Amino acid sequence: MKKKSLLALAATGFAMSSVLAACGGDEKESNGGSGGEKDSFKVGMVTDTGGVDDKSFNQSAWEGLTKFGKENDLKEGTGYKYLQSAKQSDYQPNLQQLARAKYDLILGIGFLMAEDINKVATQFKDNNFAIVDMVVEQPNVASIVFKEQEGSFLVGVVAGLTTKTDKVGFVGGVNSDLIKKFESGFKAGVKAVNPEAEVLVQYAEDFNAAEKGQAIASGMYGKKADIIYHAAGGTGVGVFTEAKNRKKNGEEVWVIGVDRDQVEEGMPENVTLTSMVKRVDIAVEKVAKDTKDGKFPGGKIVEFGLQDGGVDIAPSKDNISEDILTKVDEYKKKMMDGEIKVPATDDEYKAYEASL
Repeated sequence: MKKKSLLALAATGFAMSSVLAACGGDEKESNGGSGGEKDSFKVGMVTDTGGVDDKSFNQSAWEGLTKFGKENDLKEGTGYKYLQSAKQSDYQPNLQQLARAKYDLILGIGFLMAEDINKVATQFKDNNFAIVDMVVEQPNVASIVFKEQEGSFLVGVVAGLTTKTDKVGFVGGVNSDLIKKFESGFKAGVKAVNPEAEVLVQYAEDFNAAEKGQAIASGMYGKKADIIYHAAGGTGVGVFTEAKNRKKNGEEVWVIGVDRDQVEEGMPENVTLTSMVKRVDIAVEKVAKDTKDGKFPGGKIVEFGLQDGGVDIAPSKDNISEDILTKVDEYKKKMMDGEIKVPATDDEYKAYEASL
């Protein structure tokens, strides 16, 4: 009789422990996914070939993700991390790696990742993805885009009023709809204040080829352009190198940076006239926050422009005169009031130029 009682008690204890274990498992599970607790939310990003320290686009994205991670007490490497892509064929496996690890938000940095994001998002329909600078029409993908033409117009105004040779240059990374927004806006800004100025344009067809950037810049400076605006990622490093070499030899030449304030890139020769700041960091941080709060904008386009601080000229303004800064503010107000619609394509630019 005593033996039976002990067996019954043991069975009861085992059943209770099983229930408690099951309850504990359910509680842990509920903390995962969008809107979960701080210690369970995971967000990762995949860089393009420019790398996380490109002093430009990828670096800005990582800064935004790092800020989000620290503010939410996430641990780098587990709560938030990046995977670097050495070549384009790395995009898909990197995205898949984060998806299999059940990251709550996976960001693809750069329009070149569009095809891979589209494919991986179809494979992993329960994961949330976001892509920067391209629209991918999938219900589990948020598309983050910017009005780069607006910020480029402003630095074009600076270039048009600063040039002493009436000749400036634009160096693009890959000739694409995205980089055309930078080119079109820049040319429009130059022409708005200096109709006689000539804008030289050349594409490197690479975002990670500093030597190509330097060679193109050498040709443009050699043709008497005294200011070059680059929208070329790591390729733009070569533009800075050429400008600094020429500045050492007594030439007065300038570079306009892109994506983040690139004043340090121009040192110690001080060749950075200004930069077109594109707040990829703010965009990444916002989408990560919204996802964590259970408001992932899946299937939507999230756009950032001048009106909401998504683009602007850099805060470093020591090389720009007060008169020019005043003119920049005038044009900024006109754009925000809707008086000026900045062109974003070749056709829109032609129509804009014809109206001047």
